[in-house]
Amino acid sequence: MSKTVKKIWNWFTTVLVTAAVLLAVALVGIRIVGFQVFTVLSGSMEPTYHVGSLIYVWDVDYRKLQPGDVITFLLDEDTVATHRIVEIVSDDNDPQILRYRTKGDANEAEDGALVHYKNIIGSPVFSIPMLGYFANYIQTPPGTYVVIFAGFVLLLLFFLPDLIFSANQDKKQQKRRGDLKRPRGN
Repeated sequence: MSKTVKKIWNWFTTVLVTAAVLLAVALVGIRIVGFQVFTVLSGSMEPTYHVGSLIYVWDVDYRKLQPGDVITFLLDEDTVATHRIVEIVSDDNDPQILRYRTKGDANEAEDGALVHYKNIIGSPVFSIPMLGYFANYIQTPPGTYVVIFAGFVLLLLFFLPDLIFSANQDKKQQKRRGDLKRPRGN
């Protein structure tokens, strides 16, 4: 393999590995520092958060929330929503207990039920459009197989050229020393 081809190949594999690492950090690694990651499944928060976006949610002190803030919260045990606060309602018996009236930016009406402060997961800090589609796909059996296959291909792309280059170098050195036997009949 010529030096130019090897340089191009090294550049190409470096870009691929960097992209894979950045993708892994965006999907999994960011959770290590405390973010929770959710995929936007509906258009209720368009244009703020587009369907298919990944939103990165950070824990928030519910007492510091104000109307206009966006929160991510549990609607029920299995359903998470991200909507904007339109009103904060104190409990008549205990003013420390807060509930939040919310509304999706693209929705005509406010949400039917108030959000109890204990159901607040956090507030979105940033989002990455379209990455949620990929995040959801890799959680399916075919998506898992694709990721495993892509990992093997990436390893091959990264190490195979060095193995080939090394084998060719060994043959050249043997040839220079005369170690390679000539085929019979020549």
